[in-house]
Amino acid sequence: MESARKDALLLPAMGRSAPRGAMEGAAQTRAITVPIADYHDDQDAAHENLRLQNLWDGVETTVVLPDMKSHPVHLAPTEFRFQIPQFQNYRLRAQPAPADTTIGEKRGTAHFNGPQEIIPMQRRDFLKSTVAVAVAAELGMGQAQAMVPAHNWGKYDFGSGPQVSDRLNQGPFPQYPPDAVIPTDDVVMTTTSSEEVVPNYGKGLVTYITADSGTEEIKSDNIAQAIEDLVRFPLGQQLYVRPTWRELQPRPGRLEMPDYLSLVFELAKQNNKRVGLRIQMCAPDYTHEAALPDFILEKVPKVDLVLSDQESRAQAKRYLQNPYARYQPRYDDAFFQQAFTELVGLLAAEFDGSPIIEYIDTFMYGFWGEGHTWPFANNPFPDYPTAERTWIHMLEVQLEHFSKTPLLTNTQPDYSRVGNAELLDRTVRSHNWIRSDTIFIENEQIEALSNRPPWIAALLEQGLPGKPPDPSAAAEGISPAENMIAHVMDVGANYWSLWNFHQISAKNLLSYYHAYPTAFDRINRRIGYRVRPSFIWSYKDGTYLGLIAGFANDGIAGVPGVLRVTVESRDGKALKSGCLDAGYPLPGKIRQAQFVLPNVAHWEGLKLRAEIEVKGMRYPVRWACQQKLNDDGTLSLRPNLGQQI
Repeated sequence: MESARKDALLLPAMGRSAPRGAMEGAAQTRAITVPIADYHDDQDAAHENLRLQNLWDGVETTVVLPDMKSHPVHLAPTEFRFQIPQFQNYRLRAQPAPADTTIGEKRGTAHFNGPQEIIPMQRRDFLKSTVAVAVAAELGMGQAQAMVPAHNWGKYDFGSGPQVSDRLNQGPFPQYPPDAVIPTDDVVMTTTSSEEVVPNYGKGLVTYITADSGTEEIKSDNIAQAIEDLVRFPLGQQLYVRPTWRELQPRPGRLEMPDYLSLVFELAKQNNKRVGLRIQMCAPDYTHEAALPDFILEKVPKVDLVLSDQESRAQAKRYLQNPYARYQPRYDDAFFQQAFTELVGLLAAEFDGSPIIEYIDTFMYGFWGEGHTWPFANNPFPDYPTAERTWIHMLEVQLEHFSKTPLLTNTQPDYSRVGNAELLDRTVRSHNWIRSDTIFIENEQIEALSNRPPWIAALLEQGLPGKPPDPSAAAEGISPAENMIAHVMDVGANYWSLWNFHQISAKNLLSYYHAYPTAFDRINRRIGYRVRPSFIWSYKDGTYLGLIAGFANDGIAGVPGVLRVTVESRDGKALKSGCLDAGYPLPGKIRQAQFVLPNVAHWEGLKLRAEIEVKGMRYPVRWACQQKLNDDGTLSLRPNLGQQI
């Protein structure tokens, strides 16, 4: 800075500048700065010095700051206590050090696990191990934010979606001067919407094999045969199972598939269907055993659930009568977290990226893993920050291990105050998917489902009655089942459950289809995305051939990932491949893309292939058009217009 009359005095007050205002705005919070410097430090000056004792005092202050509000801390020149949860029993007693002290010099003692064990301490080792590990552990647990209030999802900034590789030029493509970028082109082929069911990855009706009550929910004297009938049920393109932790891992170290689950996977392969999966840590409809294995229950503390008023007692009766549903474990217990991490690792080794798995539900708090223990008023955590931090950590463990298979997080509002909003936000930001088990209850869930980013898939679970269809239940000519189906379509679902609530059988499902075939056929044809190349233009520009394809989506949802399109020769050689923007084409809209083919003489006979990219995996997509496709789902280009349109 210079003055018009004379030099100005330049004196940095706090060292290098930082965009604190921008960071505070983005994080919607306030920040404080804690300088660590000498009283004579000139901040980046040529003779800058830093007395090691000041650095040490600053480290002590920084370590305890995060918990000073909720846990008063005694700070003194000679002693401080760690308030980071993983190190609550640690205490450091440090001797004052002269200015010439070296970092490697032994200048204090550290007390671990109480005053009985005294270990000599080196500050370098302490900084590299204790403080660093403590801070890393705290970050690994995820900072408790409590900063995701209810919001309109349609205008919320979730980022730009999954990364798009080989992005195709998506226009505009003006043909006339002065803006012309291509010569005049001609529409050489069109496609129209198919009236058939077109199964693809990332969409479909989901036949429930088990849900809340395990195989007890399957109403049959022959469970194996009933499972086979459900797997073969023609309306369902996907399958769903919801075993408990105990069923999958009764003892530490390995997974042990129960017989019914092994049968489901075997039949799924035989019938070319994929499986969705949720592991329950709390299954209040299992009355014969706990959802958690004994090796967890023997070591992890449990907290009884309590009611806040008598009005809730009737709603809670079913849980109070079940000894396995009247408590919740201390999920933040160190042993629980260790066992949970092992379980997720074992599941990922078995299922992440498996061609048999469609998706996996995230572990969430409470009953059925939905994120609540309604109607009980409490949760097992000492405070909200601990609850949110614990569940953030558990979500991060799953995100780390399941890098290929989509995770679905429930849109359940945070009735039990455990951090659901933060989990849901992180799920969407990491390009994973969402689900709801209660579509007709909370408008907050309807907002999230129907206004989610277009690249995020949504699953709707809403059970059909277990009893036969009742024509007298119709209101103004619309049955409850038809009403349900219509509203699943209203929110633009990718998946919908075929599930007779606690009365699972293929016979029950078939009775509802026979009663309301039009409604079931309609949702089966339209659910999720249904993409096709609606318009295909061809042009010549000098020495090369060009194609522009206008892609349509006749479904009710965006593409849950990134659509890749490849132009191939007659013999299947790839000539040009690239991707549309994440989520496109949108329902009811055309998305154009250009394919430049320098070594191709004519467009006729070329083939268009589609794939969907989700979390680094590619899945084939069959075009949803009335025009005849090749056996592999590709479309051969051919003139099919009687006249220009």
